[in-house]
Amino acid sequence: MTTEAIVAAYVFILAIFVGFEVVSKVPSTLHTPLMSGANAIHGIVIVGAMLVASAIGGPIGTVLGFLAVVLGTANVVGGFVVTDRMLAMFKQRPVRKRE
Repeated sequence: MTTEAIVAAYVFILAIFVGFEVVSKVPSTLHTPLMSGANAIHGIVIVGAMLVASAIGGPIGTVLGFLAVVLGTANVVGGFVVTDRMLAMFKQRPVRKRE
């Protein structure tokens, strides 16, 4: 292994531990809004997937780029669906009038 690969693996392992510590400290009441917001921000992944798909030539690049765009789109849509469901929980139900 090269020194660059060792440093990358070291940073990756540290990121796993830091990520676990940060996520485990989030209260359950904030988990859904934070996750839905993070999924919505992942629209950047779609742009990156399109750039990578255009940079890699051949059928393998097209297939991997298409797969990345589809999965990124599903992540973004899922983020908005979760946000919508979460906000629907806070809406007041209409009051029925008794006749």
